Amino acid sequence: MDPQSLWFWVLLACAAAYATKILGYLVPAAWLQHRLVTQISGVLTVALLAALVAMNTFSADDGITIDARLGALLAAAAALLLRAPFIVVVLAGAAAAAGLRMLGFP
Repeated sequence: MDPQSLWFWVLLACAAAYATKILGYLVPAAWLQHRLVTQISGVLTVALLAALVAMNTFSADDGITIDARLGALLAAAAALLLRAPFIVVVLAGAAAAAGLRMLGFP
């Protein structure tokens, strides 16, 4: 297969994803139960989620933007601080975004 082909790269990415999945099953259970691994995986999960939220909230085609997504994030954060159930957090964010867009925010 030609390395210039798009299908070559798609199949290579599939093979890499499959190999990563298989390697995860081959890790000994004792390694995963180590205290340091548990702490790092917990912190890493939170950091990746925070980065994903930040990128989806503030990114646009031409750089950083402030729009109704920020209001939705703030409303969802307020619902989380009030210890609302997850569905209420999602609905609060969606309602805030809809309300802000209805008021004319981009």
